[in-house]
Amino acid sequence: MAEMSNYLENALLNATLNGTTYTAPANVYVSLWTTDPTDAGSGSEVSGNGYARTEITFATASGTSGQILNDAAVEFPQATGSWGTVAYFGINDAASGGNLLYHSPLTTSKAIDTGDIFKFAVGSVSVTLA
Repeated sequence: MAEMSNYLENALLNATLNGTTYTAPANVYVSLWTTDPTDAGSGSEVSGNGYARTEITFATASGTSGQILNDAAVEFPQATGSWGTVAYFGINDAASGGNLLYHSPLTTSKAIDTGDIFKFAVGSVSVTLA
C-alpha cells in the first residue's frame, strides 16, 4: 500500500517528534472506494446494498523490509445491489466514520454486482513504510 492519510502522517510525526500521544486503534477495517480517497479521505466510499467495512488483521512486522501483510482472508458481505466499480481500498480506524489511515489503488478495478462477494486473500494486503 502506497499512501498514508494526512491524519496518520500528522499523528505519527507528532508522536515521534513532539512527544504527543497517539493511541493505535484496537481494530482496523478495510474500506472500498469507487474513487481515489486521497490523503484527505475525500473520495467516494461504497455505501448501501449490504456494504460494510470489514475488519482486517495483520501479522507482526519484523526484519528490515518495513512491510506488514494481512494474516487472514478478508471477506466483505454479499452485495445486495450494485456497489459500482471498486478501484481503491483503505484501512480505517473504525467500522464506520473514524479516520482513514492508509489507502491504495487495487491492482485491478472490479465491478461489484448483486450477489458478488469481494475478498482479499491472506497476504494480499501489504503496508510498507520506507
